[in-house]
Amino acid sequence: MKQTLIGESPSFLEVLDQVSRLAPIERPVLIIGERGTGKELIAQRLHYLSQRWDKPLVTLNCAALNEHLVDSELFGHEAGAFTGAKGTHSGRFERAEGGTLFLDELATTTATVQEKLLRVIEYGEYERVGGHRARRADVRLICATNANLPEMAESGDFRADLLDRLAFDVILLPPLRHRREDIMLLAEHYAIKMCRELALDYFVGFSDNAKHALLTYSWPGNVRELKNVVERAIYHHGQNKQPIDALRFNPFQASWQTTSQTPQRIDADAFENPPQNQTQTALAKQPIQTTTFPIDFKQWQAQQEHKLVSEALKACQFNQKVAAELLGLNYNQLRGLVRKHQLVGR
Repeated sequence: MKQTLIGESPSFLEVLDQVSRLAPIERPVLIIGERGTGKELIAQRLHYLSQRWDKPLVTLNCAALNEHLVDSELFGHEAGAFTGAKGTHSGRFERAEGGTLFLDELATTTATVQEKLLRVIEYGEYERVGGHRARRADVRLICATNANLPEMAESGDFRADLLDRLAFDVILLPPLRHRREDIMLLAEHYAIKMCRELALDYFVGFSDNAKHALLTYSWPGNVRELKNVVERAIYHHGQNKQPIDALRFNPFQASWQTTSQTPQRIDADAFENPPQNQTQTALAKQPIQTTTFPIDFKQWQAQQEHKLVSEALKACQFNQKVAAELLGLNYNQLRGLVRKHQLVGR
């Protein structure tokens, strides 16, 4: 494995213990966690601790492809199955035969794909797109998402029977704000790695001010965001021999912009219970604008939709689950609007 799981907090060690006990058991596994919490690393650990460790580990991000491509990528297709299908294509299930298939962003799959996944889990069979012969699958399925699947199943946006099959055991990854003991451990690990990459003599350490900033920031992007912040700090600090004091949490904000550059923080006493209404407050502060007539209503409607979705995403730092809640939408509806307006998702 290229990356390593690092941590010593009780919540993190509890997850590692659960993974160790679950790895040898030949059952599907569901991993749920916010973006940047290391869902793919947990999937890798499950695979390499299982009896399938010497067989293929194949991955697919379901959100990266449209409905038809996901279907073809998962199950393969026969020549002539659709326009452009000139030859036979082996899907991810076929390539993962005897090993493990990891499906990230499971909540974005369509009802058709979910039905086919259910059949594979239930009967161990699938068909290529455009094919009529059932193919056997000896594959362990590991799925991951940052969505609330029980809530989606209740609202009809995710198949409840598929959720039942996947929920033999569920690994719930703690967000970084619930792993306070691991923040400096991770920060120093990424700092040392970055120093080696840049051929710096040694890591000069963090100042007390920088440590305080790292420990009190809310980390909406979790470990992935922490890695970026630390590596950015090392890169900008360069050969300076003084401890690192300046941390740039938001790389999209220039020094000449008038908006405050203070990173989003949470009180130390409330570290385990961050405020729930911060994003609602941010949206509520948006100014009300007047409209001049006549207008092109459809164009105006599209512009307002784009603006509102964009503001909701920015207000919750691009956490799509929270943005969907702010707008009164389910997760898949929000994903559709993100694609429609070509907004940055994750």
